[in-house]
Amino acid sequence: MSIKGLELFLSGLLTKARLSKNMTQTEVARRLGKPQSFVSKYESGERRLDVIEFVAICKALGADPGKIIKEIEVQDG
Repeated sequence: MSIKGLELFLSGLLTKARLSKNMTQTEVARRLGKPQSFVSKYESGERRLDVIEFVAICKALGADPGKIIKEIEVQDG
């Protein structure tokens, strides 16, 4: 899978994690100390995340970053 494809897959996983916790983009943004547009942009694939941001988002969502990375590895084959 291409890098862009993996980025979009990651965006989908983070969106799915947020929705599974019944959280809004605004709530995640508040936990991160960022504007809601930050969450919207990474969820839509408009913005790339660095590893520090990824871990912080996982923490805000109560998600295990390792499990999300494993899902990406499986998807990438």
